[in-house]
Amino acid sequence: MGKRDKKPEAPAPAAPFHNPFAALGLKREELPAGPAPAPVKAKEPEGPKGPARAVVRMERKGRGGKEVTVVEQLGLPAAELEKWLKALKGGLGCGGTVEEDTLVLQGDQRERLPALLEARGVRRVTVG
Repeated sequence: MGKRDKKPEAPAPAAPFHNPFAALGLKREELPAGPAPAPVKAKEPEGPKGPARAVVRMERKGRGGKEVTVVEQLGLPAAELEKWLKALKGGLGCGGTVEEDTLVLQGDQRERLPALLEARGVRRVTVG
């Protein structure tokens, strides 16, 4: 048994057999001009709105000697606190949890945390 011979392929046509839109391309110049585009209104850049205040402090008491950073006085609802916690944990590369109305982040994050809070719209960050 030998190799099978390939079937000869039919030559491809140079132009499409039937193109119903070919004549439309020629009439493009004859079309009337459409309405002028509406001017784009410049929006005022709005920064993210967040709480007016946040207090950041480090504590060890009652945590087996481990350092944690506590963010208090945000005044956000519980669902919003979860979103903020997720964003802060991702930005700092640490773990954390929500305890009542405070955010608790693992490790001493007092130096890096104020910049992230201000970027999220907190107007005044107090580090204690």
